Amino acid sequence: MKSFTITKNDAGQRLDRFIAKTVPLLPASLSQKYIRLKRIKVNGQRAQRDTRLTAGDLVEMYVNDEFFDTPKEENAYLTVTSPKLNIVYEDENILLVDKKPGMAVHPHDGAEYGRTLIDHIQAYLYAKGEWKPRQEHAFAPALCNRIDRNTGGIVIAAKNAEALRIMNQKVKDRELDKRYLAVIHGVMKPESGELKGYLFKDAKKNRVYVTKTSQPGSKTCITKYKTLNKNRELSLVECELITGRTHQIRAQFAASGHPLLGDGKYGKAETKYGRKYQALYSYQLTFAFATDAGILENLRGKTFRVEDVDFVRAYFPEASH
Repeated sequence: MKSFTITKNDAGQRLDRFIAKTVPLLPASLSQKYIRLKRIKVNGQRAQRDTRLTAGDLVEMYVNDEFFDTPKEENAYLTVTSPKLNIVYEDENILLVDKKPGMAVHPHDGAEYGRTLIDHIQAYLYAKGEWKPRQEHAFAPALCNRIDRNTGGIVIAAKNAEALRIMNQKVKDRELDKRYLAVIHGVMKPESGELKGYLFKDAKKNRVYVTKTSQPGSKTCITKYKTLNKNRELSLVECELITGRTHQIRAQFAASGHPLLGDGKYGKAETKYGRKYQALYSYQLTFAFATDAGILENLRGKTFRVEDVDFVRAYFPEASH
């Protein structure tokens, strides 16, 4: 509990606005709830959100200590009152979440404070009581892989330090098999095969370029693909990354003359289909462990899949059944 004595400078304010200024990490909806439950009182009495404060009033707040911290990236989860997650799988060590296109995984992806996937995951585990930040000191639930903001798919979150250590090593050792679905313009010839090339990254422009021959600073890029369905204008393809480079699938298909539908960066501007994001989804994940997995051994050989991918439903409904 913390209490605040209203000074002349704060007099005349509504109670809810004083709270918002004094405890910026406390969401407005939670603030209203606490006022209603008398966890926030004025002069020891129940108050209303629009109560006008006067000099000398005593505002008492029976609120968890973490809400009084200075807002920063590490405590953005406190601003999420209703975590929105599409959970694919969960146990005591990891969480698999189906991230929808448009949501950033981390704040440095240009997302607003408190609106990223990690914010919602941490808020979810905090609300469940599985994560107690005041007791953890060093560890906070973290992501083991990332997906571009405008791409959808399965993201892995570790609930504890041991799970994070093991999963990060499995990712590094390429013991996870990820498959992507994409809708491309036209039809690939052959309809199944392998795209090979060299990829050069321009960090300033946040884009990559594919060449047929090696260039200074370039890296090999290989993508296996299989056409699952097609119509007169579009094809649904499944992709497997043999190498995992930035924007690899998008850049390689564009370089082959078959850019992804909705990909304004590597493809062409089109209005016919009205897609807001590129048609790319990391829809299937298999834990193909080749070595001991410790506390994650229960995941060995298991496959998880997102069954409902919006662009499959929209353009190839027969393939979504």
